[in-house]
Amino acid sequence: MTASCPFEATRDDRKSAALAAERITVDPGTRVVGSLAFARELLRGTATRQAGAGATGEVTGDPAFTSVFFLDGEPHKRKRQAIVRFFTPKAISTRYRAVMETTTYDLLARMRARGEGQLDRMSFELAVTVAGEIVGLTDSVQSAMAQRIQATLIGLRLPRMSRWLRPFGQLLATFHGVRFLMLDVRPAIRARRAQRREDVISHLLDEGYPDKAILVECMTYAVAGMITTREFIVMAAWHLFGDDALRERFLTGEDADQIAILEEIMRLDPVVNMIARRVTADTVTASGSVTSGENLVLDIRAANLDEAGVGECPHSLDPDRARRTKTAGSYLSFGDGSHRCPGAQVALTETRIFLDRLLRVPGIRLRREPDLCWADELMGYELRNAVVTCDRS
Repeated sequence: MTASCPFEATRDDRKSAALAAERITVDPGTRVVGSLAFARELLRGTATRQAGAGATGEVTGDPAFTSVFFLDGEPHKRKRQAIVRFFTPKAISTRYRAVMETTTYDLLARMRARGEGQLDRMSFELAVTVAGEIVGLTDSVQSAMAQRIQATLIGLRLPRMSRWLRPFGQLLATFHGVRFLMLDVRPAIRARRAQRREDVISHLLDEGYPDKAILVECMTYAVAGMITTREFIVMAAWHLFGDDALRERFLTGEDADQIAILEEIMRLDPVVNMIARRVTADTVTASGSVTSGENLVLDIRAANLDEAGVGECPHSLDPDRARRTKTAGSYLSFGDGSHRCPGAQVALTETRIFLDRLLRVPGIRLRREPDLCWADELMGYELRNAVVTCDRS
């Protein structure tokens, strides 16, 4: 043990690593990059393009209505600049924080009335409500909308279904998608056609988006923001319930201290495990080189454990790590460069608020640890059926 490594060298605080190692696969011919420095250089440079997760590197539809998540270069820059105002610290403090706090209060009040609650359900309703405020999906019942969004996600599993089940899966995906469109998206569109608001749907209407393109945007935000935030809230709660000292530090710390703890949990157990890229130009960086035409996978887990970038004892949960290494505490968990997750601070803030309030509930305890599952279609973990109990109010 050294001054820069306050834990036993063999300590490993990761919860999802073994399952990820078992389930993550990479296509033959794909190069894996696990160096933190090299991955950052690639993500911050201009020699690669989006690949995987629905991105093909080529815009096949009308580029004017293509989601910012699937664009690169100048088209991506222009669209990103147009929506960044929805994710600023000012927007979080003046518009979304109140939604986070009110929704948390309601969720915990219901939990206290029952004496127990299921973490993945509560966290998903919170994530849907907050993201709904940002996107503009505010003209339907949020708890019911959360269930409808969850049902539409069967569409993500279609590529892995057998050819016998796929038609049935496609039918279900279409049904749930139409239901989400009719009961949630179109009411929001109608309200914003009558009166614009400061949200994504209003912006899309100003840009001339048709209803179908707005639905695609709403589903993209659901996958990119709502689902990932749900998993992270449950993972962070699992860590905090299982470590008395860490939980005490979280509850006694200032906002910045709490965020540092959450970012360190995200470093160890990132929700997004891989970032796929296709190389478009031969490039040499300080850390390595790539050749045009190469298919790359940037291994988030490996990069977040790279001792050259994160310091010694990389498998231990150390909230002071980022301060010592003088870098962003989430490392690559939210990506980097032009495609870094725009909602990173939203996710961290709502997670911090919810867990701070949850852990202060009288008698709160984790009665049942979550089932650790894997979603092949998203190449990430899922945490289900974690139950917390408390003193009934």
